[in-house]
Amino acid sequence: MFKIVKRETMADDTVVLNEIQAPRIAVKARPGQFVILKANETGERIPLTISDLDPEKGTITVIYMVVGKSTALFQTLAVGDGYQDVIGPLGKPTDIEKLGKVVCVGGGTGVAVLFPITRGFKEAGNEVVSIIGARNKDLLLLEDKMKAASDQLHVCTDDGSYGHKGFVTEVLKDVLDNHKVDLVVAIGPVPMMKFVSKLTYEYNVKTLVSLNPIMIDGTGMCGGCRVSVGDETKFACVDGPEFDGHKVDYDGLMQRLNAYAQEEKVAYEQYCKLHQT
Repeated sequence: MFKIVKRETMADDTVVLNEIQAPRIAVKARPGQFVILKANETGERIPLTISDLDPEKGTITVIYMVVGKSTALFQTLAVGDGYQDVIGPLGKPTDIEKLGKVVCVGGGTGVAVLFPITRGFKEAGNEVVSIIGARNKDLLLLEDKMKAASDQLHVCTDDGSYGHKGFVTEVLKDVLDNHKVDLVVAIGPVPMMKFVSKLTYEYNVKTLVSLNPIMIDGTGMCGGCRVSVGDETKFACVDGPEFDGHKVDYDGLMQRLNAYAQEEKVAYEQYCKLHQT
């Protein structure tokens, strides 16, 4: 069992942080990689990107939003409880090197994925400008950590309750208009990554996005996580999760993500009814 040593509720009680004992993973994991967690024998396998790690303590940190049956089950786990399985590190790590000016754009829980990547580019000697956003102030994640990992941090909220009122793309356009940018890394909801990539394509700026398609085994065998990138079919678990944002078929990705939306809704509602009783 992989014990939870720290648990924190975040973002208006809709997001949960778990620090988990996983010493072998903590030693090997790199920014951009993920793990697959299963709560118990009958639980579903859920991929979550590692948002932080501590090799000396032997722990990794994951941050997830409660959106379905499995994450609702995860939410019931307290400090001292544990996950039956934590498999990883999986996927290719982010290729971090000194490039010059790097802009890191995050939305929602994507900020948790973006944080170790942002820190890595800063530690590699890059000038890092970060732009993070959420629907409102209460849903913002890791603002202090992102600020510490960046040379500049811009915060956006859709409703204007904090920082810039509007979308991250508006701030990004201003940065692109006034600075030479060597790389953009965008992680968050699929529509956000799509429109960031459309914008950076106009400026001919290389852009990386991290994809989260439906995934089962995480080893490239099932094909469930396939995505179209350019003229090729890629598996997010072994070829990614990061891809060239200018080549991703975002509409196809959204179709696959929504393929079981109705079944997921029913399972979540049934779980909630049982759990309440």
